Amino acid sequence: MTLVSAVRLFLIFERKPREGRLIQDLLVGLIYSGAALAVIAFVFSLPVGTLIATSGVFAIVLGLALQSTLNDVFSGIALNLGRPYTVGDWIALEDGVQGRIVETNWRSTHLLSNTNDLIIVPNSALAKARLTNLTGTDEVHGATITVRLLPTRPPAVVEEAMKTVLLSANCILKTPPPSVSIVGLDASAIEVELGFKVSNLSRTSAAKNEIYDLVFRHAKAAGLQFGGSHGGQADAIQSSDGVKHPGTAWRLLNSITLFSTLTEDEMESLAASMKRLTFKKDVVIAPQDASMSSLMIVRSGVVVVEKQSKESCEELTRLAPGDLFGERGVLMGTPETARMRALTFVVIYEISKDHLATVMHDRPSLAEELGELLAKRMKSEEHLGLGSPEAASGHPTSLAARIRHLFDVPHKPKN
Repeated sequence: MTLVSAVRLFLIFERKPREGRLIQDLLVGLIYSGAALAVIAFVFSLPVGTLIATSGVFAIVLGLALQSTLNDVFSGIALNLGRPYTVGDWIALEDGVQGRIVETNWRSTHLLSNTNDLIIVPNSALAKARLTNLTGTDEVHGATITVRLLPTRPPAVVEEAMKTVLLSANCILKTPPPSVSIVGLDASAIEVELGFKVSNLSRTSAAKNEIYDLVFRHAKAAGLQFGGSHGGQADAIQSSDGVKHPGTAWRLLNSITLFSTLTEDEMESLAASMKRLTFKKDVVIAPQDASMSSLMIVRSGVVVVEKQSKESCEELTRLAPGDLFGERGVLMGTPETARMRALTFVVIYEISKDHLATVMHDRPSLAEELGELLAKRMKSEEHLGLGSPEAASGHPTSLAARIRHLFDVPHKPKN
């Protein structure tokens, strides 16, 4: 009992009571078997050799009857000794089964899938299968997505556009840097593979969702069109709105949910008043603590939002085509809590406060939508530790009321 307790205490002190369960049971079984044989030999003075020989014949018969079970047991021993994984690791099998290991025992290994289902895999099947340990030496996990674009532009232009996609992503790691590879080219499409890494496996889905969204936005901003599947021809999709309203400003407004409630006349009027601005790489678009008088919409490129202090400059987030900034100064007259800097060559369309006020008087419901936009921005800034005095009253309803008061907008829409 002292030896058994020592084995269990050793595993507890090593903080591996679950990983070493099978080895613990084997050692405990050997200790008790040795103690039993010693009692038989020295206390009862019985011939242990004869007993072992007799039990060997019985063991052969029992082994043949329990061949499948023993296969699982010895496979479990081999897996524990080889240690290709430990409890808590994420593994993927060659048949597509994937999950986090929650327990290993004599017969099987238990996996918990990302849908919270418990998958029980026999040790013998696991020992023969080709598995991938997704956890690796640390929590950093790599992923790739493949995009097919029509070959209407040179591959170098497509590669540069996809690099901008990865540059504007917020969910992926900046170090090691992500990669873009042209993996295929034919008459139907240019196939591009985007490789990136995330801080842990659980963030892979969120990162992929963000990158797919950014691929769509940057491809639209660069005039790229998506190709069809392998071996198929894809026809270019020409938007009826693009034919009727060829202006870039109108198409930019039409792609933003905030202005989706505007009528065509209102959108055309607002688009006609927008001013196109360009900024070279590393140029500061809006300094920190500046009160902006225009709403800025990113047309192409990447804008980085940075918080400056005396000691350092901390990056908060990155803006991609279709993102807005400047709403704090336009809608509330308060200064920006961070500076906006062009990370690449950036094209921006500017909506002045006066033109926005004209549209808001014709469409008072826009005040509520702008209030929701501002509330979301303040909430994200609060999570980043950039809470400001006005953020305490950052409820969409109260913000909409302040916007209506600032722009002298009526509460009810005009008939």
